[in-house]
Order: sequence, then structure tokens, then C-alpha cells
Amino acid sequence: MPEVGVCSWSLRPASPRELARDVLSCGVDAVQLALDPLRLGALSESELLAEFKPNHIRILSGMMTTVGEDYSSLQKIRETGGLRPDQHWPANLAAAHQNAALASRLGLNVVTLHAGFLPHDAADPLRPVMIQRLREVLRAFASKGIRVAFETGREDARTLLSVLHELRAESPGVNFDPANLILYGMGDPVAAFRELAPHVVQVHIKDATPPSRPKEWGEEVVVGTGCVEWTKFFDTIAELRPTVNLLIEREAGESRVADIKIARKLVMQIGGV
Repeated sequence: MPEVGVCSWSLRPASPRELARDVLSCGVDAVQLALDPLRLGALSESELLAEFKPNHIRILSGMMTTVGEDYSSLQKIRETGGLRPDQHWPANLAAAHQNAALASRLGLNVVTLHAGFLPHDAADPLRPVMIQRLREVLRAFASKGIRVAFETGREDARTLLSVLHELRAESPGVNFDPANLILYGMGDPVAAFRELAPHVVQVHIKDATPPSRPKEWGEEVVVGTGCVEWTKFFDTIAELRPTVNLLIEREAGESRVADIKIARKLVMQIGGV
């Protein structure tokens, strides 16, 4: 059976104790852990482990954020997201090496990240730059025995698939987020999952409505109230990747625990987990 957990950053914890409390309040005992708060000292690694161990909370995977991301508009995230900005590349590569060491200490074997907008056109001069940067990040984590999974959404499934094939020697995976495809207007989540299924190592449970105008993005909403067709989506997971872990993510709203509990109920009722 797949594991069901919650993304730690969804809970906006001020301390390891608060994180452990809220994870259990969500009705789960597993997390995808944001690594950078530990790497940068905002949260204590030793305190986190001291809180997680007696509460039997397991860390299923890690997540790395990149430097300088600006989500104020779709254009801003296109310019600043992932590994794309030249001025932040040295810092992002250094962070990858540091996060790889941290993930290794925590016993993780998967870390996810947003690569940044990936050019579809092979002739785009940015494409080889991005491929080389992705390759270096993949190798940084591979040196510690950790696989990297790129999160879906900022490009369509076919573009991401072409990048995966180009990087196949480094064995990248996919963190499949159906809501991101809707938020960025990048296609149908079920069809995209079918294309990317052989590479999917983790799924985010998140929902959204599409953009109302071109060059804008959609709105993240409570799971079950958006445009993800959950019955079809879970049926497709059961057909193609039945053991993949499911991590509930909520990045909007002020009732995070309550919203995550709604998502957990939907996973149980429709996903059968």
C-alpha cells in the first residue's frame, strides 16, 4: 500500500514540536520534509528528530527550494523559479550539495524540487544551460545515494518527458502534482500522469482551478473543490503506479490542518488508502 503523509511546509511550523503536533492533528504519521529550514538553521535537526521519534513520525522524502523565487506573478516565477536565474546558480548548486548531505543523514532516498521553466524547443539557447544545471544537481544528490524528482506543472508533460530522456543517465524522477498542471495551464493531469507514469516516484495531493485569463495562473483550492478529477486520477494511479506515496500539500488558505484533513478523507474514500 502507498504511504500517505503531509508536506511539512504546508503547516508553516515555527518549531519541530509544532510540526509534530500538527502532523498528528492532520491524521497522518508521515511527512515530506522541507530541508532548507534545517539547512539554514531555522529549525533544529536534532530537535526535529527528538520530536518525530517518540511520535513515530516518518520522513518519506525531502524537498529543496531554490534561491530567490518570486511568486508574485506568473511572469516573475518564470524569471526567478528553479535553477533558471544565472545570479543564483552558484548558491543553488551549493545548497544542493548541503541538502544532499542533510538528506543522507536523515536516511532519505528521494528529494524533490522545482527545476524552473524548461524550454520545449531544443534550439532554445537556455535549454542546454538548464540541462547542464539539472545534471549537476542530480549528481550532487546521487553522490549521497539520493534520487531527485522534478515537480510537474511549469511545463507540459511532453516537455518534461523530453528533459527526462535527455538526463536519463542520471535517473531523474517525477514528483507529480496534478494541481500544478491546472494552475499553470499545462494540460490534463490524468493524461499527463499516463505520459509520465514510468518516472513518477511521488504524488502531491493538491487541487486547483484554472487561470481565468491568459498569462495568469489559477487558484489553489481545498482538495475536492477544484478541477482535478480525483476518481479518474486515483484509478490511473492504481493502474500504473499503485505503490507510489501520496503527500498532501496545501499552500493557500488559513485553515491548513482542517483542509489537509479534508484531503486525507478524500484519499481514504476515493483512493482507497
